[in-house]
Amino acid sequence: MNELTRRTVVAGLATFTAVPAWAEAGWPSRPITLVHGFPSGGPVDTLARILAEPLSHQLGQTVVIEAKPGATGTTAAGLVARAKADGYTLLAMPGTFTASAAMFRALPYNPTADFTFISTTAESPLVLVTYPDNEIQTLADVVRIARLREAPLQYGTAGIGSVQHLSMELFAKKANIRLQHIPYRGGLAAITDLLGKRVDLVLDPPTVPVQFIKDKKLRALAVTGAGRFFGLPEIPTMVESGFPGLVVAARQGIAAPAGLPADIVGKLNRAVATILSDPLLVEKLKKIGSVPKPSSPDEYKTRVIADIAQWRSVVEDAHIARI
Repeated sequence: MNELTRRTVVAGLATFTAVPAWAEAGWPSRPITLVHGFPSGGPVDTLARILAEPLSHQLGQTVVIEAKPGATGTTAAGLVARAKADGYTLLAMPGTFTASAAMFRALPYNPTADFTFISTTAESPLVLVTYPDNEIQTLADVVRIARLREAPLQYGTAGIGSVQHLSMELFAKKANIRLQHIPYRGGLAAITDLLGKRVDLVLDPPTVPVQFIKDKKLRALAVTGAGRFFGLPEIPTMVESGFPGLVVAARQGIAAPAGLPADIVGKLNRAVATILSDPLLVEKLKKIGSVPKPSSPDEYKTRVIADIAQWRSVVEDAHIARI
């Protein structure tokens, strides 16, 4: 090989090996799709839309929200798990993701191995509500009336295998009462039926019910946070209401398909942390009952693994039939 040929080959190899690094460094060069698995207007959709605009500014590309409702968010998660790991398809991962991992016998993805965890984004407690003229006035009334009635009280949630579903089953077990679960395609549909008095109770993040509570169209009975919820400071926690250990937060985050390049993970993580530190965004989150909760990718994955273990324990202890 003469010197000219050798130089040409070396230059060609250098160009070839530089292409992937250049492509990753140039990310993003087109719009990014943020997928979620719930109807429009619910907590997951609302948070995704709040985050999309500032995230677009940070990344320099439009972030498009795409709703793929179905199977308590598992349909959307499955779509993202099978997508190309190039940073252009992301998942607005709901709090119910970990509960579904415990509840479903078979999922179209592995809940830890098939995802790259970017960052948690926000969390909120759940609030248990009923309609104003219900004889149920307190959490103690739920227990008392459930024990007296022949037919079980009915409660609505965003779906089978949701955090709301497993939280209510945990409550029922601790209270030694029977409750009947009525699953809906999203919390808004459950709230609508509660307003129409077609169910007795609904457990949901405060995003949708809080305004109905303030307008006195719904009555709040308790919240599941470790402390009282800033948006409803007069409402006791479930711990205060006599159920120690019953503390649940709906934790949301952003994930991507497994194998996302580390530089894209880092860029996304920094972008999320930056927008969640903006006081204007914090105020928007507070208006929907959430607080910002940024994390490192490793912290997020560790939290997901721990939450899945917790909900599997609830499913087993409460003898909930997996689906």
